[in-house]
Amino acid sequence: MSSPSNRLEGRVALITGASRGIGRAVAKRFANEGAHVILVATTTGALEEIDDEIFIETGNHATLVPLDLTDFGGIDHLGKAIYERHGHLDILIGNAGVLGSLTPMGHLKPEIWDQVMAVNLTANWRLLRSMDPLLQQSDAGRATFVTSTVGNQPRAYWSAYSVSKAGLEMMTKIYAQEVANTSVRANLINPGATRTAMRAQAMPGEDPDTIKSPDAIAEIFLRMSEPAWDANGVMVDEDGKIVG
Repeated sequence: MSSPSNRLEGRVALITGASRGIGRAVAKRFANEGAHVILVATTTGALEEIDDEIFIETGNHATLVPLDLTDFGGIDHLGKAIYERHGHLDILIGNAGVLGSLTPMGHLKPEIWDQVMAVNLTANWRLLRSMDPLLQQSDAGRATFVTSTVGNQPRAYWSAYSVSKAGLEMMTKIYAQEVANTSVRANLINPGATRTAMRAQAMPGEDPDTIKSPDAIAEIFLRMSEPAWDANGVMVDEDGKIVG
């Protein structure tokens, strides 16, 4: 992690899937760069752990939101709470996701399909629906959603996850067009192979020491969340290059 330089001083950032992996790394980086971070995850204990780390490093506390993102009404309540406390939202990081089962499409259980779509796609639409008015109140609202290579490259056995990411990509690009004439920018990031629990689930035989840590890509999220970032409706890869 590079030395903090307060690049997000005074910004308000909402990060989903913030208790581990990429979300955790991004949350800590943003907090160290001066942002007030609102952290969403399902596990209260894990959120409290990262809040303790942020306080030790910065002297500030995060706002902790234990929330299952399939509680769509809870997302609406969160939007209301952010409005009442801050009046706006500067940064939205849609990072939370589930893999589901890697199995032939005809063998996939309907409840697994529904869960993957609910978390990876519908919850992000609900976030946009609730947070768009708050992003519009920012001088430079920035929304970034995490996708995957399989969102645009078909891969056998990855049906639910792949379809959910393909839908997420289209949703983000449509929203980007809708806000093109505003101060809001919406983009995608494909972090590539990263040392996360989901990666371990998908690739159980892989040596985790051979792939990058989540901290290694936090800088890209930071850059895409700064007011100076003006690209809209694009996909950025793990090297920070615009690829789509």
